[in-house]
Amino acid sequence: MSDFGTRFVLWRRMSRRRFLTAGAAMATTGFAAEAPLRASRRIIDCQSHLFCEELVGLMEKRRTDPVVFTQDGVRVLKMGDWLRKLPPHYFDVNVKLAAMDAAGVEQTALSINDPGPEWFGADGPAVAGIANDFIAGVVRRHPRRFFGLCVLPLPDMRASLAEMDRCVKQIGMRGILLYTNLAGRLPDEPECRPLFARAVELDLPVLLHPAEPVTIEQVKAYEMTSSLGNMFEDTIALTRIIMSGLLDEFPKLKLVCPHLGGTLPFIIGRLDHQTQVLKRGPKRLKRAPSEYLRQVWLDIVSPQPLAMKLAYDFMGADRLLFASDHPWVEPKLIRDALESLNLPPGDLEKILTSNARKLFWGKSAG
Repeated sequence: MSDFGTRFVLWRRMSRRRFLTAGAAMATTGFAAEAPLRASRRIIDCQSHLFCEELVGLMEKRRTDPVVFTQDGVRVLKMGDWLRKLPPHYFDVNVKLAAMDAAGVEQTALSINDPGPEWFGADGPAVAGIANDFIAGVVRRHPRRFFGLCVLPLPDMRASLAEMDRCVKQIGMRGILLYTNLAGRLPDEPECRPLFARAVELDLPVLLHPAEPVTIEQVKAYEMTSSLGNMFEDTIALTRIIMSGLLDEFPKLKLVCPHLGGTLPFIIGRLDHQTQVLKRGPKRLKRAPSEYLRQVWLDIVSPQPLAMKLAYDFMGADRLLFASDHPWVEPKLIRDALESLNLPPGDLEKILTSNARKLFWGKSAG
């Protein structure tokens, strides 16, 4: 075990009782009781991130990616050629609460951002534990405003399943943040099947999230990694999941793709034509790719109302979720773009609130 792993084991032993107590409290009183929201313009944000000071501090001590260094007084997260600034407000829960209040967001699904535990090698399980306990701690302090999404120490499946169980049963997590690639591995690969099986068993939503893009060499020029690269990540990961037959194997899987599904709603007709007419691609799919796409949820993170309208026209209101991707995008920007479409009030309420209630708390919530 590495020095970091040893320190983590000691830290976990000291803090385990505190988190068990907090998890029990959330399960029996605060968290579960606060989940249902009244049907109104009270918004649930399904994608929002907070950086963990302890994990960033760990990356500042690393010599291999991911690393964090300081330049001109600002921390910078480095993963290969991908550099991202980490200003102080990315760590500040009060800044997030203020942005939520400005947009009328009642409750937010909170997670760390990337890099995920898979980038930390043998320390992955320890990193996942620190990240998840950090998110659970924020939820515990603000149970009416946040609920948590956990990350898993893939590709260690045994540790990942154990961490998933701990997060759900002990610290009240409501979903999994699954990266679109796992340090180069992809979530549709057979090795990930036990994760999806356990998520279905626990009725736990799985929310995809971009990682360092597999297209990094093509998009690193002109700082296109976060714009084009991340959207291609969403597209590639979701398309591979559909084409792999995973949604036939797990028809009850609650799968969410961010950023309106990347480019997939725009090009799904080509996939249908290729598979159904030209007979190219997997032969075992039971339906056209567009039918599987309508089986997943898409969050609406995009500053372009026309993109939201395309997803709405294709998916219908029942499979769209309000989300902001804060702190990079202000929730009010996404809310205003959605409201500019002048959708029927009932459909707007589904996207803003009730679809998320159904996804994260089941049909009985509300």
